[in-house]
Amino acid sequence: MVKVEKLTRRFGSVTAVDSVDFEVGKGEIVGFLGPNGAGKTTTMRMLAGFLPPTSGRAEVAGYDVFSQSLRAREHIGYMPENVPLYTDMRVEEYLRYRAALKGVPRRRLAERIGDVVELCGLVEVRRKMIAHLSKGYRQRVGLADAMVHEPGLLILDEPTIGLDPNQVRVVRSLIRNLRRHHTILLSTHILTEVEMLCSRVIIINKGRIEALDTPQNLRQRLGRAGKILFDAVVPDARAAAATLRELGGVKSVEFRADGDWTVFEVQAETDHDPREALYNHAMENRWRVREISRPPVTLEEVFAEVTSGEEGR
Repeated sequence: MVKVEKLTRRFGSVTAVDSVDFEVGKGEIVGFLGPNGAGKTTTMRMLAGFLPPTSGRAEVAGYDVFSQSLRAREHIGYMPENVPLYTDMRVEEYLRYRAALKGVPRRRLAERIGDVVELCGLVEVRRKMIAHLSKGYRQRVGLADAMVHEPGLLILDEPTIGLDPNQVRVVRSLIRNLRRHHTILLSTHILTEVEMLCSRVIIINKGRIEALDTPQNLRQRLGRAGKILFDAVVPDARAAAATLRELGGVKSVEFRADGDWTVFEVQAETDHDPREALYNHAMENRWRVREISRPPVTLEEVFAEVTSGEEGR
């Protein structure tokens, strides 16, 4: 559905997007993640045809987004982070206006507006002025606008930002149901949202793609260099930590007291599992051991590792 090759965008001397490559298959929901300023919104705006690239190419439904812009846009629904709505129009009036702009045939206007109003949960507010709607309902109007012309691809930039927890659940449920008829590229800072909705994740940092895989595979990959919790009763915590740091496969050790126990947080080297070495070391020193475990790696930890915890440009 989407094919991006060497897509680049420069603003003067600043490279916002640097030779990006990725593909999104039909029916996928793909999360697009990155720190603030990493190039997410710039990439999405280029895909939506709102911003020309400096170089590279992108295809949607087989049409070049830049040389065949009008044909490509027929297959694209774009919902920006700050949805631009005409607040002095009623919901149904606004959607009719937007559908006409997007080329929906007059004979199908009523049908399409009825479909998106129902799908997006706007039935009870369809005749209300947009100015009088809550933030949650305005987001739904923006989503209805993005899909009124039946695009194959929906590009959603922070669709749940600023919503209360109940509104977030409604919008997430709606997005999940849309995958039956749409391919979705979803930008968000809410990593639990990505884990709940997305089949694959693209992580971009400083304009470059740093990771592209399923959330499960990304967690497993980092799990090989994850954190190990090791609880023991030791005579001297500081001295014990120093000896643990010398074990093979151990990258770093931090510790804290928990009553009579010391909880060591051991960071393992990539592709090493030092749990057996930790156990043997404890037995040799006759330490009492309560736990040696490797907690599951979260997508938040993956994101922090991949982006090195740095702010993007």
